[in-house]
Amino acid sequence: GLTGDWAKVALIDTEHERARFYANRSDLGTGAFLWAPLGPPYAPERYMALADEAAAAVGPEGAVIVDSLSHAWSHEGGVLDVKDRIAAQRGKNSYTAWNEAGKLQNSLINHLLAAPCHVLCTMRSKTAYDLRDNERGGKTPVKVGLAPVQREDVEYEFDIVLDASRDHAATAGKDTTFLDRYGAVISPE
Repeated sequence: GLTGDWAKVALIDTEHERARFYANRSDLGTGAFLWAPLGPPYAPERYMALADEAAAAVGPEGAVIVDSLSHAWSHEGGVLDVKDRIAAQRGKNSYTAWNEAGKLQNSLINHLLAAPCHVLCTMRSKTAYDLRDNERGGKTPVKVGLAPVQREDVEYEFDIVLDASRDHAATAGKDTTFLDRYGAVISPE
């Protein structure tokens, strides 16, 4: 829908090659797209290098899909892993390690946002909880929805954030465009 041409879509796949299940599917209306696997370590530098290659391959009218950005945060070689390695160094601790690890995270996000084409990032989700006062004067965890498996507030970096349900209906959680009240299955239109 963004490119009008499947050859102008490049997908970076951290999901054990699952994206290939969706290529060239007449039942889904998908065509052949460019595809690159990304396995561990999920270092932000590796994401940036593949995103550069993908953007160059699809051009300014193309789209790069990162599936999934969560690995760059919480999997082997991701930002949390880097933070732990820094904190283990002599004279460092978990608090001071965030300075360097945070810069790496910011660099990754800014690099993706600066790509000279459309960039779509998927993120795994986890159940989000909030502590609420209970009748006994204590706190009780209450499920408040889903949160991305990524740095807190990362969704505010993107122009559009769509939350997709199991039935593929998407609702806009954040939007700076025209999809503010969107709530349906995503179509090319």
